[in-house]
Amino acid sequence: MTAKPVVPRQSARGDVENAVDYYARTAGAQIAIGFIDALQSTYTLIAEHPASGSLRYAYELGLPDLRCTTIKGFPYVVFYLERADHVDVWRLLHAKQDIPAWLQDSEASD
Repeated sequence: MTAKPVVPRQSARGDVENAVDYYARTAGAQIAIGFIDALQSTYTLIAEHPASGSLRYAYELGLPDLRCTTIKGFPYVVFYLERADHVDVWRLLHAKQDIPAWLQDSEASD
C-alpha cells in the first residue's frame, strides 16, 4: 500500500505551532525538536496505515470515520480523517483539553 500525503488543516497547523512554542519556552529547544520528530513519526504512521487510529471520538461526537492517535512520548492526540487521496488532519490537541468541544469548534470553522 502506498502512503497517502498527510494534509493538516489550518487549525491543526496552529495547534502544532502552539505546542512547539510551548515546549521551546518551557522545556527548551531539544524537547521542542523531540516533539516535532515524534509528530513526524505519527504522521508517517497514519500516512502508511490510516485505518490504525481509534474511532473513539467518531462515536462520541457522531463524526463518522474520525480517527485519532497519540504522539509517542507527548500528551497530544492527532485527529484525522482518511480521504481517498490523502489523510486530512483536523486537530492536534492536548489530551487534557475538552476534546469534544474543540473538535466541534473545528467542524464549524474549517
